[in-house]
Amino acid sequence: MRVPSTEDACVLIPIKAFAMAKLRLSGILNSLERAALARVMAAVVINAAAPVGVYVVCDDDEVASFAESLGASVEWTQQTNLNGAVQDAVGRLSLRGMRRVVVCHADLPFAQNLSSLLVAEPDEVILVGDRRGQGTNVCSIPLPSGFTFSYGAGSFLRHQQQAEACGLRVSVLQSELLSWDVDEPEDLQVPSSFPGTSALLAQGRIAAAHYPTALGH
Repeated sequence: MRVPSTEDACVLIPIKAFAMAKLRLSGILNSLERAALARVMAAVVINAAAPVGVYVVCDDDEVASFAESLGASVEWTQQTNLNGAVQDAVGRLSLRGMRRVVVCHADLPFAQNLSSLLVAEPDEVILVGDRRGQGTNVCSIPLPSGFTFSYGAGSFLRHQQQAEACGLRVSVLQSELLSWDVDEPEDLQVPSSFPGTSALLAQGRIAAAHYPTALGH
């Protein structure tokens, strides 16, 4: 088991322009509310990476300023899609000497202890799926490895297959908190036992009338 150093391991977080964030919530939140919610969740994820270095991959000045204000470094990309942006940034980090990277989505409002996913065997890929078993919320990979990112519907299975094709072994981490992402309105109905539930629901001025009762387990 390799324990990472701050010199050659990091967390990478792709963040799209806040003005374009969470469009599937447009039925209950206006553009300002969606942007506010996206900022809050992204801040949680950035802070959850401590104590290792954090890189935010983006193509937006506002996102870049936001990331730098929280102590993250910015990886600019000209790629217009998630897969291309992440692949581009990971490739550059590898060339600069990084030996492992944790790629984490920015919409995980309960993210914590991301640096623990950097502790892995040299040939190990660690995956955290979403709670529906479809997407990949967090991915820890060794560098260089030839791993190709393939986000989108069904990515959790594709990423397992990709790791195996690269001769890497796969570990699936079951994490209730890291598996909770926010894409659809029902994703804001979080279990009352989760940390910070009230704070999350308050962000973006989400009316209590939308979600009068938190879900139980």
